[in-house]
Amino acid sequence: MDGAPAAAPERVKEAERQIAHVPLVLNRRNFSWLTERISEVVEQPAPRWWWVAFTITASTATFGLFCIGYQISTGVGTWGNQVPVGWAWDITNFVFWIGIGHAGTLISAILYLLRQKWRTSINRSAEAMTLFAVICAAIFPGIHVGRFWMAWYMAPIPNNWGIWQNFRSALMWDVFAVSTYFTVSVLFWYTGLVPDLATLRDRATTKIRKFLFGFFALGWRGANRHWRHYEMAYLLLAGISTPLVLSVHSVVSFDFATTVIPTWHTTIFPPYFVAGAIFGGFAMVLTLLLPARAIFKLQDVITPQHIDKMAKIILLTGSFVAYAYTMEFFVAWYSGNSYERFAFWNRIFGPYWWYWWLGMLFCNCLSPQLFWFRWCRRNILVVFFVAMCVNAGMWFERFIIIAGGLARDFLPSSWRVYHPTWVDIWTYIGTLGIFTSLFLLFIRFLPMIAMSEVKTAIPEADPHYDLPPDSVRSPGKERTR
Repeated sequence: MDGAPAAAPERVKEAERQIAHVPLVLNRRNFSWLTERISEVVEQPAPRWWWVAFTITASTATFGLFCIGYQISTGVGTWGNQVPVGWAWDITNFVFWIGIGHAGTLISAILYLLRQKWRTSINRSAEAMTLFAVICAAIFPGIHVGRFWMAWYMAPIPNNWGIWQNFRSALMWDVFAVSTYFTVSVLFWYTGLVPDLATLRDRATTKIRKFLFGFFALGWRGANRHWRHYEMAYLLLAGISTPLVLSVHSVVSFDFATTVIPTWHTTIFPPYFVAGAIFGGFAMVLTLLLPARAIFKLQDVITPQHIDKMAKIILLTGSFVAYAYTMEFFVAWYSGNSYERFAFWNRIFGPYWWYWWLGMLFCNCLSPQLFWFRWCRRNILVVFFVAMCVNAGMWFERFIIIAGGLARDFLPSSWRVYHPTWVDIWTYIGTLGIFTSLFLLFIRFLPMIAMSEVKTAIPEADPHYDLPPDSVRSPGKERTR
């Protein structure tokens, strides 16, 4: 009994240590360290690896653009599309890329409204990824119509012939989804970039850099009035962007759900597509940020806690996707519709069987289950492996839904298996080159991490913060006594 009072404070201290807040920036880094570490990526000459990587990706993008030009000049016959598979790699790539961008909007908008500060280290790169993915997606609605030079008719603008768009067409739905999503994403990304552009402007050592950063910083000086307008604009854009996470990919899913094709005509598609888009988007964020974290030594900013949380979101959305797969098969069996039953049987055992077993089952359903284990969520190699599996699996899923659903029509006499041509393959690889080239340019010329937002998560942002005794504030790099 005499030892009880003495033991109680020890138990309290142990409990406090266990529930202590895990810092979002490690090693007690201060403002100056963060500014130096992020800004030097932009200010220093490009390293050799960047030039090698950019040469490879730019060459790939150039050949992809050549394939697009060849297809436009020759016709869609250069693709493997045929009757009954009229949609194949073109629409597969469109749905894949538009889905990739959803993670950026979710991280930036929804997590901002929920006041999740851990988003600050990853939102800038995720937003940029969104823009580049939407650019790649926007290519396909234009070129798949055949007469690319007439694609401007899809824009809702007056013309001399008085022709108006058919708003019941899935093509028009895609145009509005892409244009709306891209416009709001650009505004959101640029608004968050303004304070950091002002930081680079103030650090610029050449006139051209000072002019360019100053021009796009819009005269930002960090005054209270500037911050007040900035936070209000950012909040409004977050509120506008949040419905887009749900609506854009739901609209894309209507391209299929409003038809009578077996495996397409289902009401589960909108939530199914949204969950899959967030699932694949977070996987792409990890695919891009994990190498950047190692190359630029950003382990103190993109911490294991950030990776752990993104892995949990992948596990959650991956479970949604696996549930949707299960319900598709159950409803096909329970409905008693012979066409639906055959279509799903064909998905597993038909000509595209390995797409389902490797892509949908292993990559999308089984590999994310590793994230139930904490050591897997904290192991960089395991996380990167799962992210790559999900990237591949989501593309396979879109292909087997689109091409697999069309390859087996109602009449056996019209059945035909789709085989891609070299133009199909290199057009897709070219968009990968465009995407990675744009991301390399982004990390080279703009801050890849939102300095102004990460600083709010640093202990030094607390007005009652006491400077550690072993460090001093300095306008330049961090120094220790």
